[in-house]
Amino acid sequence: MAVSAAFGLSSCLGDLNTVPRNPYDRVPETAYGADEAGYVQGLAKLYFQFISNDTKDLQVSDGGASELIRAFWSVQETTTDEAKCAWADDAWVRALNTNTWSEAQNDATYAVYVRTLQGISYVNEYLRQTTDDLLAERGADANVRAKVAQFRAEARFIRAYFYWMAIDTFGNVPFITEESDFGSGVNPRQGTRAELFNFCISELTDLASEGSAMPAARADYPRADKGAVYGLLARMYLNAEVYTGTAMWEEAKAACEEIFKMGYELCPDYEALFRGDNGENPEALQEIIFGAAYDAEQSQSYGGTSYLTLAAVAAEDVLEETVDGETLTYFPNGVNNGWAGIRVPYEFVSAYFEVSDQDYGTGEYTCDDKRGRMFYIKGRSESMDGTLYTFFNGWSCLKFNNVPHDTTPAEWADVSVSKAYSDIDYPLIRLGEIYLIYAEACLELGQQTEGLPYMQKLAARAGIDEPTGYTASTLMAERARELYWEGHRRTDLIRYDRFHTTSYLWPYKGGESFGGQGFDSYKDLFAIPPTDLAANVEMKQNPGYVQTF
Repeated sequence: MAVSAAFGLSSCLGDLNTVPRNPYDRVPETAYGADEAGYVQGLAKLYFQFISNDTKDLQVSDGGASELIRAFWSVQETTTDEAKCAWADDAWVRALNTNTWSEAQNDATYAVYVRTLQGISYVNEYLRQTTDDLLAERGADANVRAKVAQFRAEARFIRAYFYWMAIDTFGNVPFITEESDFGSGVNPRQGTRAELFNFCISELTDLASEGSAMPAARADYPRADKGAVYGLLARMYLNAEVYTGTAMWEEAKAACEEIFKMGYELCPDYEALFRGDNGENPEALQEIIFGAAYDAEQSQSYGGTSYLTLAAVAAEDVLEETVDGETLTYFPNGVNNGWAGIRVPYEFVSAYFEVSDQDYGTGEYTCDDKRGRMFYIKGRSESMDGTLYTFFNGWSCLKFNNVPHDTTPAEWADVSVSKAYSDIDYPLIRLGEIYLIYAEACLELGQQTEGLPYMQKLAARAGIDEPTGYTASTLMAERARELYWEGHRRTDLIRYDRFHTTSYLWPYKGGESFGGQGFDSYKDLFAIPPTDLAANVEMKQNPGYVQTF
């Protein structure tokens, strides 16, 4: 499938519309037939695009950093108050940490651009190769055709998710579908952000409709289903005013209400949502609506949750404990190494979690909110002032923890020594987010009494006082507490007009000054990569950046 997917992105692949002489190369003539197997493999390729480290079509300095979830997370988090990276020598790090990027290509934003558009091209080719006519020509029976209809629905959802990531990050990107011309010499046209938004809404609305081949909610985790469809619809409606200039709060509220009918429930233990067995734990799975599955043996990747665990601790963070005369050594988050990369500015923790009594020698601190108890401070210094690239300055975040939910790190020690990768599934959409979208839609519609119970449910799970009302400011703060390190922060700050403005500052915002400063509004979007501008004369650079070609 990778061979046959002649890109709309002409900067990535040339004309591949040929049958290779090597019989082991996979092209439509050899990959697809009358049975189900080839179509399942093709669909698996689409899901794999979220966690792929393959760099044959993507030139970056670090293959692990090329993974889509890791790159998108870096773009969404290290550009904000929620995370900073200590890797000063990595080309993308300084630019994102301090909001000083330009049109010059950097690995993180380039990976998001290529992975999303690459994934869209794979989906388009899959849809071209799974039409009713081709299935009939290949002799597929009615049972196979019915299954492929479902696979096509899942593929269309995945395409919409990739498009959402692309338009959120870059705005106006190449618009390609299975109906588009493709191949050597064909340049895809640049779609507007609003046009691409409307296309995604149309696709998702169709997938959500009665009679759609999309699987019912909670049908086959981690594959996409109607719960995922409504979850992405709710998220896109939430940000509709940013993307199109027109708010869609009624639609956001309605999409959430559809999810409420589907049997999802909050996981009673917030921490269990991000533990190494969250893909198997029934209580976690009752909240996760759509996730990217990671397995330390089967889907090895230095992106995703491997990145969020390994990079969150240092090699020096190994702990030692004696149990029944045996000395156990282990890392506090269930992995076997530490990369000393990402951590949280203390100012974010202090603003949203009201921590106190922190002791950097013992690592103990006090926090009433259970969501704020997943930081690691032993051996740390509080402030990043003048020490942005010193890992031990700031608070480490162990929200993503490879230890199973019913096991302690010491009990897991014998297993963790072999865990070079993570088993934690990455929640791409979960019910806690839907509660917050619903509350925000209700607030904007003047219906706070309808949204308040959902805010109260989140507070009750966190072990803090349930609110008696809420405002835009308190809702923004609750999103920070509930969703931190899950890849939402940049989008949230833009929607609340806090990203580039001076109305909300954080350490190193907008430059090398610890106190922070505003920066130009055009940076609410990232630059189109120069390589694509060079390859496609149809593409225009985003305003504010230099059109290099």
